[in-house]
Amino acid sequence: MAASLPSQYSSLGKTSEEERDESVKEVERSYERYRELISALPKEKGWVSDLCLYEGFWYERRAGLEGIMFAQEHFQARPTDVFLISTPKSGTTWLKALIFAIMKRTCYTDSTHPLLTTNPHDCIPFLELRLFRQPPIADVEKLPSPRLLAVHIPYTSLPKSILCSGCKIVYLCRDSKDVLISMWFYKAKMRSKELPPLSLEEAFKLFSKGLSIYGPFWDHVLGYWNASLECPQRFFFLRYEDLKKETSINVRRLAEFLGQPFSVEEERERVVEEIIELCSFKRLSNLEVNKNGSRDALIKNDMLFRKGEVGDWSNHLTSEMAESLDQITNEKLHGIF
Repeated sequence: MAASLPSQYSSLGKTSEEERDESVKEVERSYERYRELISALPKEKGWVSDLCLYEGFWYERRAGLEGIMFAQEHFQARPTDVFLISTPKSGTTWLKALIFAIMKRTCYTDSTHPLLTTNPHDCIPFLELRLFRQPPIADVEKLPSPRLLAVHIPYTSLPKSILCSGCKIVYLCRDSKDVLISMWFYKAKMRSKELPPLSLEEAFKLFSKGLSIYGPFWDHVLGYWNASLECPQRFFFLRYEDLKKETSINVRRLAEFLGQPFSVEEERERVVEEIIELCSFKRLSNLEVNKNGSRDALIKNDMLFRKGEVGDWSNHLTSEMAESLDQITNEKLHGIF
């Protein structure tokens, strides 16, 4: 059974019980239609289960894909929305914490900050993986602005309202080699005990072929890189490696981009440093909610905190594997990394 959503994201009632019942039925019919569509999609062997090909990208069957379809048909973005978008296993948990802390820095005291008792993925929930994953869905229209939301959705599959709304989008990417290793460890914990372990060699072959969740990885990155070049005032393209190397500089850049620059007084009071400390890997990973809490029956919160390091791939990949991934990256991303 899935963990309950924070109260601000729970499904809210309609004006009457009759209207509410009809709305629920309409949503359920939509999801039945999505399941039929998904059953007919091309399939390939995946890391944990079969992958489905939808609009040029691969998804684990019924793991967010229904939510994407619902968002494409029904989600209405606002100009004030802030979206955090990333490839999976790219440092999303950390960036969610940083953006939430930046945007909400005047709302809480040190002792009452939600990040002390709430996983970052509940502070900035995924639209397709959480709010719209399955009925009953959250009524996001009732949320006050600015809404802080996240998706892993590729650029070409984004709901049209997001592209047309003028909302801010922060895109996070990471070296493909570290993404592969992080995903391999993560998926190993989700793989059925009835199946043999997924070897690194097999994971490498799947990833290189583009057969990973929300993959091909390089196509995902390229879509948002091009969008950031065309519309830099709306798309903030951020590399995980840069965020690790120059955290304070990039936290300030994020605040500027999001329309929440740090004041002279905040700089004097070292607010930036406080945010970085609050959101640090050491601090977050040692909180009770992140050590013993859970996302659902399969995903425990501690699975979201492995190492958070740059270059851990060198402890696992052979030189041939690393060279192969670098070659693909150079061919497809043309020097972005």
